Amino acid sequence: MLSKLIQMKSINNKIALTFFVLLFSSGMAMAQEIIKEKAVDTIKNVNSTQKLKIDGVIAKVGDYIILDSDIDKSYLEISSQGNSIKDITRCQILGKIMEDKLYAHQAVQDSVKVTDSEVKSMMDERLSYMVEQIGSMDKVVKYYKKNTEEEFRTYFFDILKEQKLTSEMQKKIIDEVEITPEEVRNFFKKIPTTDLPVFGAEMEVAQIVVTPKVSDAEKQKVINKLNEFKKEVQEGGSSFATKAVLYSQDPGSRATGGYYKMNKKTQFVKEFKEVAFSLQEGEISAPFETDFGYHIIYVEKIKGQDIELRHILLIPAVTPDDLKEAKEKITLIRKRIVDKEITFAQAAKTMSDEKETRTNGGALINPKTQDTRFELTKMEPSLYSQISNLKDNEISLPLLDEDQSGKKKFKIITVTNRIDSHTSDYATDYIKIKDLALKEKQFKAIGTWFDDKIKDTYIKVNGEYRECTFTNNWLKK
Repeated sequence: MLSKLIQMKSINNKIALTFFVLLFSSGMAMAQEIIKEKAVDTIKNVNSTQKLKIDGVIAKVGDYIILDSDIDKSYLEISSQGNSIKDITRCQILGKIMEDKLYAHQAVQDSVKVTDSEVKSMMDERLSYMVEQIGSMDKVVKYYKKNTEEEFRTYFFDILKEQKLTSEMQKKIIDEVEITPEEVRNFFKKIPTTDLPVFGAEMEVAQIVVTPKVSDAEKQKVINKLNEFKKEVQEGGSSFATKAVLYSQDPGSRATGGYYKMNKKTQFVKEFKEVAFSLQEGEISAPFETDFGYHIIYVEKIKGQDIELRHILLIPAVTPDDLKEAKEKITLIRKRIVDKEITFAQAAKTMSDEKETRTNGGALINPKTQDTRFELTKMEPSLYSQISNLKDNEISLPLLDEDQSGKKKFKIITVTNRIDSHTSDYATDYIKIKDLALKEKQFKAIGTWFDDKIKDTYIKVNGEYRECTFTNNWLKK
C-alpha cells in the first residue's frame, strides 16, 4: 500500500512539480491559448518552395483546444527554469495539460464561481512579481511575444482564470474526502514491515514572547495618518488602492492595493471582521485596532454573503525606550525560570504576549502538520538557527524578532522534547500516518473522478498522440 503511495507521488514527478512551480509560484504561467479549430492545422508556404506546419490541434477536452505548440511552450518554460527535460515525453506533458483542461471544463459545468475581480487581483499580484523579476512591463510583454500591454493583459487574464477554475475544481474534489480512524488503522496495517516509512529527527519547541508596548503618542500618529488617507480618498484626491500600495504595511495585500475577499466564515481576526461587516458598499471605516496594528477598510462590493474590500494597515513605531523595556521584562522572566521560581509553561501561560501559544504553555504548532513536532530537515531556517545549539530544557537568551511588516518582539525559546529518527509507529506517529492515509484516499478519489468525467466529456486526441500511453483513459479504450 505504501509503495503504491510512493509511486503515486513519483508519477510524472518532474512534470507535476515543474508545472505547479511555474503556474502558482513564479507567475510565469505557461501559454495555452484557446482558439477556433478552423484557425489551426494550416500549411504555410516559406520562400514559395518549402512547406512548414504552423500549428495543429492535437487534442480537445470539452470546449478547450490543445495545440502542438502548447507542448513546445511547456518544454520551453521547464527549460527556462533550469530543469531538465531529458526524461519528460511529449505524451506526459499532453496528459498533464489534458488533466488541467478537464478540471477547468468541469468547473464550468459545475458552476464553480471564479469572479473577474478575483482573477484581476491574482493578475495584479503576479504582474507585480514578474515586473520585479524581469525589470519592466515592456520586457514582460516582449517575453510573452505580445504586441501591447493591453493584448498581454487580456491573454494573461484568460490563462489565470483557467488556472483558478482548475485549482478550485481540484480543491472541491479533495475537500469532500474525509477519513476515519478505522481507515487510518487499516491503512497502516496493510503496510509491509519492510515498507514502513522512516521519519526524521524531530523537536518540540516552546517560546515566550514579549511585545514592546507602544506609546499613546505613536498610536495617535498612525490614527491621524489613516484619517488623512480617508479624507483624501473621500474628497477624490487619491484612490484607496493607490494609498494601500504606497503606504500599507500588510505584505499580504499591499501589492494588490489592500484587496481581500471574505465572508463570515473566512479566517480573519474578530475586530477586522466586525468592522468589515458593519460597513455599507462604498463606505470607509474609521481607524480601528487589531493585534496587527491600525486599519481602515473600504468596502468595494457586497455580493450576497461575500464582501470585496481594501484595507490599509499602519503599525505604530516602537521607540528605543519601548524596546529596552520589553527586553528587560523578558530577561527577568528568563531569570525567574532559570532560578526555578516558575516553570517555562507557567511563565508562558501568565506572562507571554502571544495568544496562539500562551494557552499551551508556549508550545509551537507546526503550520504544515498542525501538531507540535518539527522535523529538523524541514524546519524554517530562522527557527532552526535559534534552537539548533540548545540542550534539553536550556533556555535561549532573549532574541529580537521582526516580521515581514516590521513589527518587533522579544522571545525566549526552549526545546521541550527530542524525537530521534525512527521507523513509523502507529501510536507515536498517528498524525503523520493519518496524513499519508488521507492523501492516498484523495488520490483514489481524483482517479475515480477522472474515470467518471472522461466518460461523460467530449475528448478527442489526434494524430500520433493517439499512440501515447496515458495514465488516464483519454482514448476511451
